[in-house]
Amino acid sequence: MNPRTLNPSMSSLLAFEASARHGSFTRAAEELSLSQSAVSRQVQSLEELLGVELFDRVGRHITLTDVGRTYSLEVNGALARIRDATVQAIAYRSGGGSLHLAVLPAFGSKWLLPRLSDFYARYPEILIHIHSRVGTVEFTGTSLDAAICVGDGLWHGLNAHKLVDEDLVPVVGGDQEIAERYKSIEDLRKALLLRVAARPNLWLEWFKCQGAKTDRLRLGPHFELTTHLIQAVSSGIGVGLVPRFLVRDELANGTLRIPFESNSPTGTAYYLVIPPHKAAYRPMAVFRDWLIEQLD
Repeated sequence: MNPRTLNPSMSSLLAFEASARHGSFTRAAEELSLSQSAVSRQVQSLEELLGVELFDRVGRHITLTDVGRTYSLEVNGALARIRDATVQAIAYRSGGGSLHLAVLPAFGSKWLLPRLSDFYARYPEILIHIHSRVGTVEFTGTSLDAAICVGDGLWHGLNAHKLVDEDLVPVVGGDQEIAERYKSIEDLRKALLLRVAARPNLWLEWFKCQGAKTDRLRLGPHFELTTHLIQAVSSGIGVGLVPRFLVRDELANGTLRIPFESNSPTGTAYYLVIPPHKAAYRPMAVFRDWLIEQLD
């Protein structure tokens, strides 16, 4: 296949993207400071190159065809990544730039976001774009520069910087009467055990780690987010198993209690995971050092 077919001109892609977004060649032309006929010709040239119609034309009205709609989604993402890369390249001259960071929702809302004001006060030239992610994070084909994940630190082909041990603890509602119900592992066997959907077997691992039986446990409902599970425990619905550092505020103000100390079963930790080619990027290095400093 002719390489030119796979590499349309930037002007034709911009004309197509603006026309698709506005649903109008005229409005696209106004945005791009071109004539309506110039935008129309650029789109027509792109259609001829691809060998498909991207728009249905009825008089002056245009609507995306099925293939046009699919192509638009891909082109939008590609142009957004090009714009972001350009902004970062320009900002590099002054040592600034931006990062796209994937974060587990609970870590983001309960730990990272309350501290970001300190980062911006010290490094106002760097922007951190937060993306909530649950489960495996993929870097290929995305704009993500780094991620904060839970694991054993072994991510093939990625740089992993340990932040804090997971240290899972059972928590109950802060009411003294509720706390009195759970003084031992045997008491927890009778409790409604709330779970995070991404890790449904965590309670089983915890009981095994304590040397306790895992039969006849009251495994309760799943929650997609750890923050929702924490709220459910606070309201007295059941017992949760959560990282200690994520509930320090609730433990301090009495909203939650740890009924008794126990062993944490996982041996896992929170890590900042970075693709190797991003590691030397100054905003990344600055954010990494600041993050590790905060958790010392």
